[in-house]
Amino acid sequence: MEIITAVRGFKDILPEETGRWQFIEAKARDVFASFGFREIRIPILEKTDLFKRGIGETTDIVEKEMYTFLDRGEEYLTLRPEATASVIRAYLEHNLYAADPVAKLYTIGPMFRRERPQKGRYRQFHQIDVELLGLDNPRIDAEIILMLIHFLKSVGLPEPGLEINSLGCFSCRPSFRKAMTDFLKGKEDQLCGDCQRRLHTNPLRVFDCKNEPCSGIIADAPQLPDFVCDRCRDHFKNVQESLNVFGLSFMINPRMVRGLDYYTKTTFEVTTDFLGAQNAIVGGGRYDGLVKELGGPDIPGIGFAIGCERLLAMIPVKNESFSAKPDLFIAALGDESQQLAFRLCNHFRMSGILTEMDYLGKSLKSQMKRADKFQCAYTLILGEKELRERKAELRNMRQGTQETIGLDGIEETILKFVRAR
Repeated sequence: MEIITAVRGFKDILPEETGRWQFIEAKARDVFASFGFREIRIPILEKTDLFKRGIGETTDIVEKEMYTFLDRGEEYLTLRPEATASVIRAYLEHNLYAADPVAKLYTIGPMFRRERPQKGRYRQFHQIDVELLGLDNPRIDAEIILMLIHFLKSVGLPEPGLEINSLGCFSCRPSFRKAMTDFLKGKEDQLCGDCQRRLHTNPLRVFDCKNEPCSGIIADAPQLPDFVCDRCRDHFKNVQESLNVFGLSFMINPRMVRGLDYYTKTTFEVTTDFLGAQNAIVGGGRYDGLVKELGGPDIPGIGFAIGCERLLAMIPVKNESFSAKPDLFIAALGDESQQLAFRLCNHFRMSGILTEMDYLGKSLKSQMKRADKFQCAYTLILGEKELRERKAELRNMRQGTQETIGLDGIEETILKFVRAR
């Protein structure tokens, strides 16, 4: 019978890999907690309208990439393609803004988009998502960027590059829309079908197109930062000044628009040359109108999302460095010794000592090889002779030394050895 394999674009994360995942997740929790953020856990399935209203119906995500289906209750549901809309839905549904006007939240988990799988990109992928709601202050923009860079450096990402831009507010957009329409007049037929449609719904999406003909046409197009109002310009200037306080290097990229409709004012990406052309590993920005768009009060917000798979591909540390090594291996020969080993092994485990043993009664040579394979710190050797003499042999696997210890009080003795190393 043929083995059933995973769905294309969905990847198993095997035990030898999970140590690195746990490492970056633990670092994220530590860093975010030190900046006052708390974890929120949200469902992977939401009503489709949440993403249509939140992300924007003209985005590639909503138009092409969402996993959407009609459930038995005749309601359209979608596997979440991103986390921001879901976090805000929970924020509003549970009236979190009533308890505190400022909410600092993060979530870690899988997202789903049906796009072409490629290196570091899957149809089920994982994100670390951070949202800060309730403050419209350029220092907050700089602070969340600072926290992001601090986290990326703490997990070992080499030379993260920061690009920033201002998309202005919604009152800035009409003049830019007209300028773009005038610029592309007579060139519409040269654009791809998606961009021809986007031109009349959201001209910003044209800048996000990866098709070569479109990118060539818009090379000389108007740039949104030239059309932002004085208030947005001042906000962006203060963001830059606040980043300079911490000596953070950045580049202003006037053509960076991000792929979602809800962004306003400050947007940013962290880039690397490691993966070639697809070099953005983190994207984020301010979304001051999104809470209101989803039915809540007019509350500002800013956030970012880190692609876990792409980040892990760039951390220059091997999987083995994160794998837990047993503190102790118990090599037991004979039924009586195996019974004692079974009791000791699980007592040590319940005391927080990572312990392994052989359950098959193999030869001492085979068991010692297994202890070497596990890279154990110590091996406790038990046999019939040792039981008669009420003693055991404890081998230091790294130093190659061995000493005899008594069976009376052996648990306390072993604990002292292991915890002292």
